[in-house]
Amino acid sequence: MLPPGSGTGQFSQFSKKAIRFVRKGCTNRPFFHIVVAEQRKEQFMPVIEQVGSYDPIPNEYNEKLVSLNFERIRHWIGNGASISQPVQELLGLSGFLPIHPRSYMTAWRNRRAEKLNDSVETKEKAENVDSQTSK
Repeated sequence: MLPPGSGTGQFSQFSKKAIRFVRKGCTNRPFFHIVVAEQRKEQFMPVIEQVGSYDPIPNEYNEKLVSLNFERIRHWIGNGASISQPVQELLGLSGFLPIHPRSYMTAWRNRRAEKLNDSVETKEKAENVDSQTSK
């Protein structure tokens, strides 16, 4: 029998805890639960508590849906739970933690790639105009 989505609530008092993603969903359609689990347990072992969810695929309004229980996250951080890097990035973007440096780097790379794509498109348009005027 599988544990409930919200977690079993059972854990060893002295074990290290981690706030991390657990991948759900199916092939080509990921969905993540943000959970508190014992650090040494595998991804699909029963979790202590589910504290949020994250849908990385944009919906029809181009939104990535995130649900977080900040009160419980604050409780577990106060009790010494470590936070995985992807969850740190998500909490930084939500304003709960400082923005993670990797978020800045990703944004910088995206802007640079967009600028390069724009410059290539303008060159192609200029070449098309030149070839049409020379005919």
